[in-house]
Amino acid sequence: MNIKMIVTDLDGTFLREDKTVSDYTKAVFVRCREAGIKLAYATGRGGSAELLAPAKLFDGKIVMNGAIVRIDDEIVYSRLIPYEVARPFLLACDKRGLKTASEISGMHYSNFDVAKEWPSLNADFEIVDFSQHNVDAEKLYMVIETPEDIAFIEEHLPNQLHCLIGLGYLAQIMHQDASKSKAVMALAKIWRIVESEIVSFGDDINDIDMLSCTGVSVAMANAFDDKVKAVATHICDTNDNDGVAKWIDENILGGFTQPCQNT
Repeated sequence: MNIKMIVTDLDGTFLREDKTVSDYTKAVFVRCREAGIKLAYATGRGGSAELLAPAKLFDGKIVMNGAIVRIDDEIVYSRLIPYEVARPFLLACDKRGLKTASEISGMHYSNFDVAKEWPSLNADFEIVDFSQHNVDAEKLYMVIETPEDIAFIEEHLPNQLHCLIGLGYLAQIMHQDASKSKAVMALAKIWRIVESEIVSFGDDINDIDMLSCTGVSVAMANAFDDKVKAVATHICDTNDNDGVAKWIDENILGGFTQPCQNT
């Protein structure tokens, strides 16, 4: 395959269920970089991605489902939600009793204890009165408990925004131009790489648009929804069995990768 760029989701894909990365996976990614292949991750996470994905393995970092794209520490693509647009929507979700938050630069402005909800996130958060909130957002999110919650969010969603339901319980709200696919294409344009030269990996609903836009797309065997597998051109092993690395090794690098240490 004439692959010049690889982009992978993190949770459920590149990362194992315990959020670790195997030495074998690291070795495969090192070989990709040595071969001149550009590597990027695309995740719904914000600042916590840096704590989980070894920075030295990646040339590009797509966070907040495509709201922010970085090459090294430089932001090369940004689509923020103006607080004037977010505020009425946040207030409506708060009034309904939904656990609601606005996130930017690793800070969660919320109506609930984010650290207690997700202890492993190590999140910085501040309980706020959304009627006074005046900070733009990279992403808004709400914890979903019933199908009616989803219907409520869709009914009140401003036209400038779009919603993805991740992991079956989390509504993630982004700017209409913030998506993994647009972020991937922004990176590809900078690197002068065309769609047919890109392979993407994913496991969840918020990966579908990315999988649909690349020349080669690989869904995880552990994909959260069969819709993810339906749009992919290939299926690989599970995240706990190094599915991403195995597929790259076998189909791009020709195999023979040995685990490396201290990567």
